[in-house]
Amino acid sequence: MLNKVIGFAAIGLALGMALPAEAGTLKLAHSTWVGYGPFYIARDKGFFKDEGVDVDLTVMEDTPAKMGALQAGQVDLVASTVDEFPIYMPPGKTLRYIMAVDNSKGGDGIVARKDIKSITDLKGKKVAFETGSVSQFFFNAILKQAGMSENDVEVVNMTATDAGVAFVAGQVDAAVTWEPALSQGANSANGHLLLSSADKPGLITDVVAVTPETAATHQADLKAFVRAWYRALEFIKTNPDEANQIMASGVGGWLADPVVFKQTLAGIEYLDKSANQTFFGSSAAPGQISKTLGYALDIWSEKGRIQAKIKPDDLIDYGFVGG
Repeated sequence: MLNKVIGFAAIGLALGMALPAEAGTLKLAHSTWVGYGPFYIARDKGFFKDEGVDVDLTVMEDTPAKMGALQAGQVDLVASTVDEFPIYMPPGKTLRYIMAVDNSKGGDGIVARKDIKSITDLKGKKVAFETGSVSQFFFNAILKQAGMSENDVEVVNMTATDAGVAFVAGQVDAAVTWEPALSQGANSANGHLLLSSADKPGLITDVVAVTPETAATHQADLKAFVRAWYRALEFIKTNPDEANQIMASGVGGWLADPVVFKQTLAGIEYLDKSANQTFFGSSAAPGQISKTLGYALDIWSEKGRIQAKIKPDDLIDYGFVGG
């Protein structure tokens, strides 16, 4: 889920190399993450085809290339966190969020020294996280809620794993990271869990986005895609062991072992139809997605990551979560 922000030059490269998507088939790109496992259940159990759509699944770890391919039509859908998409939108280009995938419920968080009891206690302290990442977004959103900003702490830029290691070694006062580094830091001699994503539901949520053109011309296909996702989640409830085998094999990489997949799964929750409808809300009464996206647009704009002025409603399409 975490990817380093590289910049718009890489997007331009991806745009130049992009090829058109195959007619009649939707192509979905995602990184190696436990949240994307149900896509493989929908594929392997035939739910996509049953609902009337063919979906090709591709693992793409390079975020700028993945986002550039989406804009160029090389892929039709991309799964990533709510906050990440706006960073990679070229001037004059927007996207449409059509469905929420999973919500972090403790898999991400902040570990701190035991004498640091609250977010405000972090003032003047060394806090490690990767700049340009979802960890930075999460931390900044928490700071905003506490009436603080990054200027109130000493930022130490390093990957999530390295941040956890540095914290356990006593090199920093706190770290924004995820599992397993999160538990390692919380269980270290001088550390504890200050706050996790379970305390702030909806801030770290994966969604699926498409271009406005795809949303307009493939409405039936995208609704079929959403219905197949919901069916996959029902399959997980009734066949958890088989589901974990399918998902681990499909996602692969560091999650290829079903045991590791199951352990990692404990840090998230998949979002079914009811949860999607609550998370999205409606144009008249927007849900949490609008708040989370609002935080993202504010935070990344302040840091010069977003080139255009955008409002949450410019990116949210409320018409697909009903399936």
